[in-house]
Amino acid sequence: MNDYVIRVLASPSDIHPQAWNTLLAAQPEPSPFMRHEYLAAMHDSGSASPERGWTPQFVTLWRGDVLEAACALYLKDHSYGEYVFDWAWANAYEQHGLAYYPKAVVAAPFTPVPGARLLARDAQSRTLLVQGLVAVCKEQELSSLHLLFGADADIAACTEAGLMLRHTVQFHWTNTTPSPIGTQAGYADFDAFLTSLSHDKRKKIRQERRKVADAGVSFRWSRGTDISAADWDFFYRCYERTYREHGNPPYLTRDFFQRMADTLPEAWLLFVAERDGRPIATSLIALSTDEAQPLVAYGRYWGALERVDCLHFEACYYQPIAWCIAYGAARFEGGAQGEHKMARALMPVRTTSAHWLAHPSFADAVERFLEREGAGIENYMDHLGERSPFKAA
Repeated sequence: MNDYVIRVLASPSDIHPQAWNTLLAAQPEPSPFMRHEYLAAMHDSGSASPERGWTPQFVTLWRGDVLEAACALYLKDHSYGEYVFDWAWANAYEQHGLAYYPKAVVAAPFTPVPGARLLARDAQSRTLLVQGLVAVCKEQELSSLHLLFGADADIAACTEAGLMLRHTVQFHWTNTTPSPIGTQAGYADFDAFLTSLSHDKRKKIRQERRKVADAGVSFRWSRGTDISAADWDFFYRCYERTYREHGNPPYLTRDFFQRMADTLPEAWLLFVAERDGRPIATSLIALSTDEAQPLVAYGRYWGALERVDCLHFEACYYQPIAWCIAYGAARFEGGAQGEHKMARALMPVRTTSAHWLAHPSFADAVERFLEREGAGIENYMDHLGERSPFKAA
């Protein structure tokens, strides 16, 4: 590594946006949530900032003047907004008189979406970046390093570096239906999608959609720059209210979404539910931005000002799925957790994170825990696989 240099940068603005995004576009699993615009908006809007417990220390690997690899690293003094839960690990440290925080997290803040985390020109650079991450953690005497929801290439590099793996389950909808000759093709329309489901699941979805329609609710959608300022304002009103109804302030500020409208509008699709000419609810969907890759939609945020039976299912699943079918999206990722999503044909997918702990005894204990947890995840996946909502072959 003699001709490589690791540099730790204190802000996304310290990295040229084009250099970062070019590196991201070269990854096999690029994510709009790793775009420079997205990360900069998280920081500059105060959503993921040192004041909120997210201190950016972006780690970059250079060879001369060439950026070979980079990742979004944050020092955290809590575990909120990560969706890979390590509260028990933190409690164990505390019970033994040790400090778990600050820790280091490689992630898209508040965004449990799988994708590239280690942006690298090649496998060697990716491996060197992981080694650099561990070295940074040791130098700063951090308790641990956590890479969340990594792509396959990231996980391979972490495994090579000796990090421990942890698996979780998400639910994703795929726009494919088997053809008579065994190939795959997208659904022709929403009814064709429903036809692929078992009778009881098909009936349930139709009943849920009918309840929303009978309540006088209709939907409209806007994409990118067609989302008006008034719609963004209404969306945030719904988003904020839903968080506060659950007793929490929203993670993301209104300024974050304004920055998205200004700098990354092509990544957003907004559904607005209306009744009697008034908007009553919204769901905001993210879209992949790399035109060289299949279109992917990501369920992200929702909120409502009025209660309508089954409105959440319509706004967050059925409207996005219908849009994905109409516009040829390959996949709709439903976000973290939610076994109920299987009834809407979002199927279980295993996601993986990688972890390094500085304390040898705790590392051994966590490794044993992860072995047991991993076996449980495999059994859970098998159990879910037996409950497919689709017609039997």
